[in-house]
Amino acid sequence: MAHAPAAGMAQAPSPGITKEERKVIFASSLGTVFEWYDFYLYGSLAAFIAKKFFIGDPTTTFIFALLAFAAGFIVRPFGALVFGRLGDMIGRKYTFLVTILIMGASTFIVGLLPGYSSIGIAAPIILISLRILQGLALGGEYGGAATYVAEHAPHDKRGSFTAWIQTTATMGLFLSLLVILGTRQAMTVEAFAEWGWRIPFLVSVVLLGVSVWIRMSMNESPAFAKMKAEGKTSKAPLTEAFGKWGNLKIVILALVGLTAGQAVVWYTGQFYALFFMTQTLKIDLVPANLLLAGALLLGTPFFIFFGSLSDKIGRKNIIMAGCLIGALTYFPIFKALTHYGNPALEAALQNAPVTVVADPATCHFQFNLTGTSKFSSSCDIATAALSAASVNYNKVDAPAGSIAKIRIGNKEISSFNAQMTADGLNFDKASLAQEAAFKKETGAAVKAAGYPSKADNDQINKPMVLLLLFILVLYVTMVYGPIAAMLVEMFPTRIRYTSMSLPYHIGNGWFGGLLPTTAFALVALKGDIYYGLWYPIVIALITFVIGMLFVKETKDNDIYATD
Repeated sequence: MAHAPAAGMAQAPSPGITKEERKVIFASSLGTVFEWYDFYLYGSLAAFIAKKFFIGDPTTTFIFALLAFAAGFIVRPFGALVFGRLGDMIGRKYTFLVTILIMGASTFIVGLLPGYSSIGIAAPIILISLRILQGLALGGEYGGAATYVAEHAPHDKRGSFTAWIQTTATMGLFLSLLVILGTRQAMTVEAFAEWGWRIPFLVSVVLLGVSVWIRMSMNESPAFAKMKAEGKTSKAPLTEAFGKWGNLKIVILALVGLTAGQAVVWYTGQFYALFFMTQTLKIDLVPANLLLAGALLLGTPFFIFFGSLSDKIGRKNIIMAGCLIGALTYFPIFKALTHYGNPALEAALQNAPVTVVADPATCHFQFNLTGTSKFSSSCDIATAALSAASVNYNKVDAPAGSIAKIRIGNKEISSFNAQMTADGLNFDKASLAQEAAFKKETGAAVKAAGYPSKADNDQINKPMVLLLLFILVLYVTMVYGPIAAMLVEMFPTRIRYTSMSLPYHIGNGWFGGLLPTTAFALVALKGDIYYGLWYPIVIALITFVIGMLFVKETKDNDIYATD
């Protein structure tokens, strides 16, 4: 672990930021903005990609699309291992130059990739492969950028310097939303759904060229250059980082006591908020994206604020406060989003109770990491249809072996057990016809009970929705603004890139990246549109407890320490 300066050796406050330091921050941050832009396009356009690359009903294809999105997050820790090792052995600069080349090329190819109707099963296979390449590249990118900036920063400004890196994820998302909205406004809805969604992916080739040019002009970090000149670089970073209990213990604490909670707060405030607005509240894509973009624009300066504040009062307590406040307020905030975003849905949820009567043995947790299973029981078909329509429901146990039924007011609709195709990927032809009829009947009954098929744009209280989204983003800035500096300070120079990258990307790649899919499956299981929030709440509370008890403050650590 990095050490605190020896007694009597405290350094004087550093002077103002130099021209070279500005260049380091700008070059690292701008390149990372472009890289996050590439990565977020898929998440923002998941609904369109689902229709082009996956087969099945809308609920299933959307889950598959989210899982393909999550695949990029799942492999991020492996990218951290590969590129972290290279960064600790050969240097920071060239390693994260390679990562941006991989990311940019993968994104551009997505824009050209034919859909399922053209090349069949090869389409989703290639798409997921490209997502994996993007995830590997991002696994190496963040650790390199954060380490590079921190190792250039004065000792009393590491929080404020690295906070600029922390803004890049939000700004990358913001940039992707602007390009998507600009493209969407330039054409018809039909044209955008058919081919226009590809344009933001293709535009990334321009951003790639700019990013590579910027990265080529950078010098190696002084901490790594000094260590290399002294012959103290690690010959086996992975072994040193994870094969010795002293460092491995810090890695585990960094994961459970910092990054896991930071990740779920981050993804709840940005991605899940967008999914909730578009998929649950049925707010149109354009107003939902504009509202989130506005919240991000208002909230982004607070990354710098909390990063700078952490230089004065410490990193840990700010991060812990963000986790705790988020966990305590998510339920009222998301219920308020329903109230102000789709009041007709809120009224229907209160006034038109729905019941699913089913054999409990046929009701499953509809989460499938590999995307190879289809949930075919009568209970699963009924609950998936209701969840997709943003309908809350209660479950009543029925005798074993009985077919599930939906009760909406005085109307009762029988579900069915579907038969699968030979490959097990979808319902057979007869079952698909049954499913279509069942959904049509259910949709009509739900509509008659007062559930809106989409949010009325005139009924959306946009200032209040914007305020609620801003509050969610503010939590994000609290946990994310100081995290890069804290992770850098936890580990010695010789294995810093490797050590900090792994817990960051397990936290953000696994705990955070799987949040939308897990939350969607929880909603379908429980029959409550808010039930998915229990996932980030529980993880954030675990991080709060572990972090407060076992993680030490790091702001005064000496990051030039090699042991």
